[in-house]
Amino acid sequence: MKALTATEFNFPGQQSVYHGKVRDVYNIGGEKLVMVATDRISAFDVILPKGIPFKGQMLNQIAAKFLDATTDICPNWKLATPDPMVTVGVMCEGFPVEMIVRGYLCGSAWRAYKSGVREICGVRLPEGMRENEKFPTPIITPTTKAEIGEHDADISKEEILARGLATPEEYALLEQYTLALFQRGTEIAAQRGLILVDTKYEFGKHNGQIYLMDEIHTPDSSRYFYSEGYEERFAKGEPQKQLSKEFVREWLMENGFQGKAGQQVPEMTDEIVQRISDRYIELYEHITGESFVKEDAGDIAARIEKNVTDYLK
Repeated sequence: MKALTATEFNFPGQQSVYHGKVRDVYNIGGEKLVMVATDRISAFDVILPKGIPFKGQMLNQIAAKFLDATTDICPNWKLATPDPMVTVGVMCEGFPVEMIVRGYLCGSAWRAYKSGVREICGVRLPEGMRENEKFPTPIITPTTKAEIGEHDADISKEEILARGLATPEEYALLEQYTLALFQRGTEIAAQRGLILVDTKYEFGKHNGQIYLMDEIHTPDSSRYFYSEGYEERFAKGEPQKQLSKEFVREWLMENGFQGKAGQQVPEMTDEIVQRISDRYIELYEHITGESFVKEDAGDIAARIEKNVTDYLK
């Protein structure tokens, strides 16, 4: 199975390209962005050595569906999806923070809580909570947007305002949009027998207006539990059955890797790669309620180049 792990396109009107952990973003004439969702996969802020076939297509198509399903809540950057792995959108000046919203105590928040932490990003956490427990109301725990190779860092609302990363009015709108989007994502997930546990949103400004950017409600940016059996597992203190990238992190941790200095990424066998690809397909079909249709993976780069060039012309 083929995977697209690197791109070096030269689209009409292209001014620059930014290679992110998973996405490659092409600046077209300072007005549009062509975002290519590659098959790269990252965990613990490290890009893993092998790509995951069809991952980029799945992420891009899930994000496109959710962007279309939330336009009544806030404007977003998407203009078109000329290829299954590509979204073209308006260029925004991004806020240097990611808005992370959590409905349940798990992942890094649980690891911090278990070690005795009771405040995350300026938000006080109730005493006596257990892993995977639902918060009384969703909490927002923003992080700074890290440069490549650096880790995202927790930041509080007060720090964001003190550092001038957003004005009080802008931040109030970011919070409003974040909670409304999370509510919509929660409702859609519930219809599919899933619980949206936590997710992140990125926002930017276009013509002075705040826009939702990048991906939304994908397994790379979100964590989902299966609704069925949640209560029973929680009551017994058992791990939840989840659809997210957490299973990749767990596989890495089991094999002695957490992105720390001196640690080696374990060997990614064909079997592991296939398993990760299958899990992504499972999430796609659960969250969209549709069967996943694999796009022709013959010459992925040539297909993307043709589709995007035709669109831009």
